[in-house]
Amino acid sequence: MRAFLIFALLLCGTASFAQLAPSPDAPPVSNAPAQPEDETAAPLVKVQVSLVDIVFTVKDKSGALVPHLTTGDCKVYEDKVEQQLKSFVAEANLPLTLGLVIDTSYSQKQVLQMEQDAGSQFLNRVLRKKDQAFLLSVDVNVDLLQDLTNDPRRLSRALNSAKINAGFSLGSGPVPTQGAPRGTVLYDAVYLAANEKLAQEQGRKALILLTDGEDQGSRTKLAGALEAAQRSNTIVYVILISDVQSYLNQGFGYSGFSAMKKLAEESGGRVINVGNNGKKLAAAFDQIEDELRTQYVTTYTSTNKKQDGGFRKIAVECKGEGLKVMTRKGYYAPSDESNQ
Repeated sequence: MRAFLIFALLLCGTASFAQLAPSPDAPPVSNAPAQPEDETAAPLVKVQVSLVDIVFTVKDKSGALVPHLTTGDCKVYEDKVEQQLKSFVAEANLPLTLGLVIDTSYSQKQVLQMEQDAGSQFLNRVLRKKDQAFLLSVDVNVDLLQDLTNDPRRLSRALNSAKINAGFSLGSGPVPTQGAPRGTVLYDAVYLAANEKLAQEQGRKALILLTDGEDQGSRTKLAGALEAAQRSNTIVYVILISDVQSYLNQGFGYSGFSAMKKLAEESGGRVINVGNNGKKLAAAFDQIEDELRTQYVTTYTSTNKKQDGGFRKIAVECKGEGLKVMTRKGYYAPSDESNQ
């Protein structure tokens, strides 16, 4: 399936998964003839309600997850204005849509097998009846290895099919003769996953990146990748996995951590640095699984009725000494143009 999403899509001006077959979970298409219009029907009146949903996790000062909170325990603020909560659910089994992005650039050749083994075990454990997951690989291209499915065996087969792309890497291999040199188009992968897959899904959504965190050659900037994640209400987790010392030994700089920290934390997730340690990698997946199964979901109708498309800052506070809330830092309001 690698050739279907060669990154020429972005160079052509649009990034899309349009040539894919629809997800097996997509609703059926009706072939029934259109009903004649009723000339006497009342004019349509559009009512826009800014219902905002927030997914968050709470930890105590020792880092342990805090379950069993209720509506009265937490407050939500939008641009420092407290909001009236419409619903508050603490449920470990809410449906989840999960994307796994695996870095297959040359710099990951020593850790790929480790990622495949740990990733397969994680997917086999975490997916439940109403959950779905998809799998992307990223190097000089972004490739869909497996579309949305509930079958961990299909995901494992796709994950094990991932291969290191040694065609171009910093410091070795041929450099592309056309266009700017590209290494790992990581930001483009996040943008595509959020816009073309996760934005269409309902409920809880998360994207897990297995990468060294270095982006080289993306058309999308870090801010664009983060905005796509926030607009699709997707939590981004980054598992930093690589032998960073090998970069330094070869004279290459390493600057991936700060960008990945911003991407993860502002979307409601976090960065877990495992180096090239298999036990730490397995533990990272365990932590993410626990957090995904100990989440709260709350909704409110924004007191700000403006349909200006602007960014609204969100803050969640919960009762208890030293409690820390992990959630996205804000959302983009609807705009009048998007409602036409």
